[in-house]
Amino acid sequence: QVQLVESGGGLVQAGGSLRLSCAASGFTFSNYAMAWFRQAPGKERESVAHISWSGNSKDYADSVKGRFTISRDNAKNTVYLQMNSLKPEDTAVYYCYARGGIWGQGTQVTVSS
Repeated sequence: QVQLVESGGGLVQAGGSLRLSCAASGFTFSNYAMAWFRQAPGKERESVAHISWSGNSKDYADSVKGRFTISRDNAKNTVYLQMNSLKPEDTAVYYCYARGGIWGQGTQVTVSS
């Protein structure tokens, strides 16, 4: 069964940190570029960060550059999103995505001011 399962979301104060994880199963993870997206209430889903299949190429939305870091461990079939210096505007449901159309169920991140 093809699956992406996110974890690590929660409630944090502004300026704090969270690390999201996304565990993949049912497909050859190391063959796929991966990404994190987020969707805030009343807003469209937006891209946050992308990483190539090898991990050598990474790309970030301007709003998170310098604060968020995407990484992956192909041996563990897992992609991560380290989020530092969190702001209230980072509050959203965060989704893991495998290029080719595989989505996770999402994990809620709430940043209080």
